[in-house]
Amino acid sequence: MAPQAQILECGTLAAAARAAGTAEGLRLILLDLKMPGAVGYSGIALLHAERPEVPILVVSSAEGAGVADEARQLGAVGFLSKDSDLDMIEQAIARALGGRATKPVPTGPQEEVQQEIASLTPTQLKVLLEVLDGKLNKQIAHDLAMSEATVKAHMTVIMRKLGVQNRTQAALVARSLGLNLKH
Repeated sequence: MAPQAQILECGTLAAAARAAGTAEGLRLILLDLKMPGAVGYSGIALLHAERPEVPILVVSSAEGAGVADEARQLGAVGFLSKDSDLDMIEQAIARALGGRATKPVPTGPQEEVQQEIASLTPTQLKVLLEVLDGKLNKQIAHDLAMSEATVKAHMTVIMRKLGVQNRTQAALVARSLGLNLKH
């Protein structure tokens, strides 16, 4: 590929989110759906929220007809099996770096909600993941070093974006889309 490329390797989703938030000149994120700290599609959603301008290419052993589509709906530009040959991986990376990978247009209610999850800010997504852990606003405020009023404001925006009336419904919607407890 590019001899001048710099590779940042992260062993957990938390480390990847920190790296994505601070790395300068980041041009591509290669993500394993099953990396430690990620459950379901939480890694895609979190990293896409952290750096929406950086393409995410999922390279994973996760299989199933809908896995690639759901990954794309949450912000990934492509999906590769870990069993893919080197040529296929190189082509996918080149397409992602060249901006040729496309995100499908929503075709139904679930796809629209997936795009709304992908549109959450990093802080909103962190609040939603804390709600998925069953935490109260006061606990979330402490964990994320913000006021309880700020947590409530984020929840109001999250619920509006997801088209739900309360935090329980927000958690159910997020969980139904593959966001889950361990993040």
